[in-house]
Amino acid sequence: MTQAGTTPAPDGTAVEHRDVIIVGAGLSGIGAAARLHQELPGKDYVILEGRENIGGTWDLFRYPGIRSDSDMFTLAYPFRPWREPKSIADGADIRRYITETAREYGVTERIRFGTKVVDASWDSTTARWTVETTTADGPKRYSCSFLFMCSGYYDYDRGFQPEFPGREDFAGTWVHPQFWPEDLDYTGKKVVVIGSGATAVTLIPSLASKAGHVTMLQRSPSYLTVLPSKDPVADQLRRFLPAKLAHAILRLQYVTLTQAFYQLARRRPERVKKVLRGLALKFLKDEAYVDQHFTPSYDPWDQRLCVIPEGDFYKSINRGDASVVTDHIDRITANGIRLRSGEELEADVIVSATGLSLSPLGGITIHVDGEQVDIGKTVTYRGLMLSGIPNLAFCIGYINASWTLRADLVARYVPKLLALMDRERIAIATPAPTVSPDRPLLDIESNYVKRSEHLFPRQGRKDPWRLHQNFFLDAVGLGRADLKRDMILTPASALGARDARVPTPTAAGIAADTTTGTATGTTIGSGTGSGTGTVAPAAAQQEVAS
Repeated sequence: MTQAGTTPAPDGTAVEHRDVIIVGAGLSGIGAAARLHQELPGKDYVILEGRENIGGTWDLFRYPGIRSDSDMFTLAYPFRPWREPKSIADGADIRRYITETAREYGVTERIRFGTKVVDASWDSTTARWTVETTTADGPKRYSCSFLFMCSGYYDYDRGFQPEFPGREDFAGTWVHPQFWPEDLDYTGKKVVVIGSGATAVTLIPSLASKAGHVTMLQRSPSYLTVLPSKDPVADQLRRFLPAKLAHAILRLQYVTLTQAFYQLARRRPERVKKVLRGLALKFLKDEAYVDQHFTPSYDPWDQRLCVIPEGDFYKSINRGDASVVTDHIDRITANGIRLRSGEELEADVIVSATGLSLSPLGGITIHVDGEQVDIGKTVTYRGLMLSGIPNLAFCIGYINASWTLRADLVARYVPKLLALMDRERIAIATPAPTVSPDRPLLDIESNYVKRSEHLFPRQGRKDPWRLHQNFFLDAVGLGRADLKRDMILTPASALGARDARVPTPTAAGIAADTTTGTATGTTIGSGTGSGTGTVAPAAAQQEVAS
């Protein structure tokens, strides 16, 4: 373990050094810090957060009705029970839960707010990352031995906004949910929400309670499912069992149900279509209306399923407070939206719930030994590290279940890797691919994912280069993973030996063709994968068998 402190850089600027830097103080970052505190209390770390508050996504999005789209027994941390009555929680309650967790585990004082990371550069001779940040007081530089990216994949600076013809002619108020104005008054007004995803179906019931009328304008329908906002079984369990035991039981129950439903949807899509259509008919009672506006052309879970607690969206339609129009936009007019059908939707407020922009690793640039890395040409290792990029982990959740389920598995894997590196005096751990990537990282058909697919790492079809969308497989796989498999491990004794030509994978793409024995090193332990080993100086190198 290195000691925290401030050292001068070659250019004379002060550099604050830590064992670990965590980027992001949202759900992932606070969870990662809490796990690091629990499992490696000797590690010194700092969290760099670009915003002024804890919460990440739950601090960014402040539009009316913002809530979880997963149950809180799986979205909450397994080590800190969810105690609130709602299982589908409001955004403010989630933000408070994250903040309280940070305070309880001593994480809050480790956060540097208003510190936006813009670049991270790795130097193999020192086995350190140099992290460049911007703050209100100007640039500040940090360094660390291990970088843990918990910044999610949303672009916080911009949402996705199509260029609609005539938008400049609109005389009313134009809003994107990602940047919701606090002073927007829509009382009694005509509101049109463009979009049919989770944001739209969350916004509309909330807007409808005050607006004159809300219209959801969609190009094509999305699948919706109805869940209760409160779970009476959960209330009973929490009444009679210790909080942590009740939470563990409920978490297992919800994980099992979610995974079972996802598998059923992928294997028996027609059966699930009937179930979802039946839920819509239960509330709307109109087959023609359901067929027109709530029957997508794709299979369930080709895109993420939208949750409507208590059927609130359907209830808004039944009351006449909201309606759905399925059509394409011809152009924006002074008074609203003209559709291709010729109909015009009058609007005082247009909400463009047209999706999000995605950005890998929080949009920062990555350099390895002076070479800028194209993240889109890397291969993901166990869904948490990247080929050719040393001592860096990143956190990404599931697309078919709650984010935290996978985020917590990653947060537990990283301390195990760090403990191995300390125990065996390993300075550098670099994933070295043995397969070609042939699948996108986020293997789903949602438009917001497809637009950014080329920016993200790829994955392969075999472990450890595959990102499973299955919590149970990951819980076993990451929990029992061979930490040395398909890794180039460089001992601390080899650092600075430039003449020894310590090999590392290239920063982009396939690092080494270990099937032909080109990855070199001195093996330690009994790793099972090709390319397993610690790279020693050239004089001591010996080929690793495939």
